[in-house]
Amino acid sequence: MPLVSESMTFRPRSGREQICSAGTCAVTRFVANFPSMIWRNRIWFLCALILSSALSGWAQDTVDSDLVRPSGVNGPVRKAKAVTEKDADDDAESAAPKPKTSKSSHARSHRARAKSKDTDDTIPAPTEFTPDGIPKTSAASVIVVDANSGRILYEKNADQVRQAASTQKLLTALIVAETGFLDRPVTVQSVDTMCDPVKLGIKSGETYQRMDLLRALLVKSPNDVARCLARDNAGSVEGFAQMMNRRAVQLGAVHSHFVNPNGLPIPGQYSSARDLSLIARAAYANPTIRSIVCLPQLVFRYSNGRTRELENTNKLLRRLPYCNGMKTGYTDGAGKCLIASGTRPGKDVIAVVLGDSSSRVWRDASALLSWGLLL
Repeated sequence: MPLVSESMTFRPRSGREQICSAGTCAVTRFVANFPSMIWRNRIWFLCALILSSALSGWAQDTVDSDLVRPSGVNGPVRKAKAVTEKDADDDAESAAPKPKTSKSSHARSHRARAKSKDTDDTIPAPTEFTPDGIPKTSAASVIVVDANSGRILYEKNADQVRQAASTQKLLTALIVAETGFLDRPVTVQSVDTMCDPVKLGIKSGETYQRMDLLRALLVKSPNDVARCLARDNAGSVEGFAQMMNRRAVQLGAVHSHFVNPNGLPIPGQYSSARDLSLIARAAYANPTIRSIVCLPQLVFRYSNGRTRELENTNKLLRRLPYCNGMKTGYTDGAGKCLIASGTRPGKDVIAVVLGDSSSRVWRDASALLSWGLLL
């Protein structure tokens, strides 16, 4: 018996039927695989998120590695927390002790300082000028000089005898740099730590490289480091003060007298804007000092291995692209002081501002630098 009858005939499917059948199969497969596709997409998204986080961490390590590090420090830097309120204030170098306050008043004063700091950062450059086109300043004593030729571009009460505060650490650093042997170790003694209020916290018996201490001195301005370098260089702070006075006379700064290496108030210690400009010019010409004062921050390693990032007290380094140094200072008697240097192709200028206020010192110095560089 035939398996196929004559009435049973086969005909080929039309093109449309073939397409519809293929499409139906594809839809069926898609629907069947849809749950697994969702999970695959989620897994890919999670992998991409993890990879992005890893790349962000690598980028941060790269940024940290660009900081200037002390000798022997490798790998990522563990930032130390500020240990005292004094460390948080970049320029608080006054020797006057602070009265104790309650927690509420301390919180209010902290908020007031933060608000004042924000206000200082946003105040525009002064727009008032003298008839000669020179920016007006509120500082007690000012001088602007050409760093290369020494030509005086502007002065106001430049010979007025005043406290120099920590700006005189430029002379301390200059003597240390000129003495040389900056790779030699320095062992801290207890007498080095007998000073207030801004200290790095080095301790008796610890050993540091002379270059690392010099960098910390010029960037963060700690008074204990200044005493340590002075005693290491001359045997005693008193002996180093004699070296400071001899070097000042050699530079022509004959109307100054120094008693300590850090600028803390002491009877018989004084200088002037003109004398400090002479010292600043010599420091600016020293390649070691010039390579340090331009650093916005650096990493200091303590002898126990702990590292701490030090931010430069000179705020102009972060505000003005043409500023390349130099040194801040403050005591109650000296007021806000700043020696600032700036450069553009073919010209270098140094501005010395003494006895200014907290709200004006940065504006005054930046205006004088801008004016001097554009002459």
